[in-house]
Order: sequence, then C-alpha cells, then structure tokens
Amino acid sequence: MPDVPTPAAPPEAEPAGRGGLNPLTGLALAGTGAVACLAWAHWSVWLAALAAAGAAAVRAGTASRVAAAGAAVVVPFALWALAIHGLFFPEGRTVLAELGPARVTAEGLAYAAAFVLRTAALAAVMLAFSLWADVGLLRAALVRRGVPAQLGYVLAATLGLAAAVSDRLRRIREAQEARGLVVRRGPGGRLLAARLQAVPLVLALVDEAGERAVALEARGQSLPGQRTAYRAEPDSPAQRALRWALAAASAAIVASVVVPAIAGAAA
Repeated sequence: MPDVPTPAAPPEAEPAGRGGLNPLTGLALAGTGAVACLAWAHWSVWLAALAAAGAAAVRAGTASRVAAAGAAVVVPFALWALAIHGLFFPEGRTVLAELGPARVTAEGLAYAAAFVLRTAALAAVMLAFSLWADVGLLRAALVRRGVPAQLGYVLAATLGLAAAVSDRLRRIREAQEARGLVVRRGPGGRLLAARLQAVPLVLALVDEAGERAVALEARGQSLPGQRTAYRAEPDSPAQRALRWALAAASAAIVASVVVPAIAGAAA
C-alpha cells in the first residue's frame, strides 16, 4: 500500500487587523502620541493625534467601537468642561452672554474646547491601541523582554479592560432582553437601561477579578524566576529601530517642555 503523504500543517494565521505589527511597536506609537498630546498644548497636535488614531482604527476595523467608547468618555467630560469653563472662567474678558452670575466668555469657551480636544485625542489614541492589540501577545512580548510577570499582567489587563467590559455589557444586555427588558426611546429609557445593566456589570467584573486572582496564584504568578513565553510575535529589525526612534522622540518631546521650564525658573 503506497504511503500517503501527510499534509503540512498550515501556518498560524496572523490575527486580523494586526498587519504583522509587533504589539510593542503599537504600544510605542500610542505612547508617543499620548506624550505629544500631554506635552504640546496646541490644537494641531491634538487634531493630528485624532486623525492618526482614527486612521489606525479604520485600518484595524475597530472604528465603530473606538468611536462608541470614546463618546462615552468624552461627551460627559465635554459637558462638564463647557459648564465650568464656559460659564465661570475667571480670566474671561470677551463676554458673549450673561446668565445671572454666569458669564459665557470667548476665552472660557476656547479653553474648554482645547481641554475637550486634548482629552478626545488621548482617549482616541489609547482606545485605538487597546482595541487593536492582542493582549496575550503583548504580555508574551513583555515577559520575553524581562518585564516582571505581575507588571506585564497588570498592563495587559488594563489595556484589555475596554474590550472585556464591552463584551460583558453586551452579554448582560442580551440576557436582560431575553427576560423581557424593553429599552424605551429617549434619554430616560436609556438611563434606566444603563442603571439596570450597571449593577450586574460591576458585580460580574468584581467576581471575575477574584477568580483570576485565585487562578494566577495557583499558576505561580507571584513566584520569582524567569518566565518562558511560547507565543511567537511578529518582529523585524525595522520595527526594533522604529521603537528606539519613538522612545528617543518621546524623550525629546518631554525635554522640549521640561528644559525651557527649568531654565525659566532658574533665570
């Protein structure tokens, strides 16, 4: 009987939307963008960061999720900033309208808009990365480079929190709708649905955190010693050079703000 050739094992498929990019390269890109948004107070920097994060989210297929999560963070913050700085800005001189003790000033609105734009840029950059990154691959990359296992897990779990909360909230909503929950139209109905979903969401996350703590302790997470990561990560000399360049750029951005401030204080 002739030997039947054994088919070769198919290569491991690359995660969708990663594009062969090392998770540490994505982390370096997001970190540099966040540093630039925090260090340079200019609307062009924030708009550039927003555009870059949006383009990355579109390429990764996570644009709708980034927009929804970003809106949940930015919209309440924008309302608060506009109410505080738009109506009660002490340095405001150009009065647009007076509402009793409150004054709507052009300077207050400009300050509030800049504050909101910076927050939106930071949220978009970090959400675009957290929803793109393969958390397990990122943790393996960190462990392989000598990062303590506990720190690697905390970082990976934090970045994966948005996706985990979104998935858990979707399952809670589906379970409640299967039991007859009807979300009425209008803000009142949505607020009622959010209140009904918030309690089981928090309880589920707390319970899951306890289960993970027990599982990690049973697997020796807190024990000293070197860990071995068995997941291969895409990497190349060009990406390694890019990460070093981004680290140098972040240091230069920080120095461009800190050095003049120190020189001005010493003068």
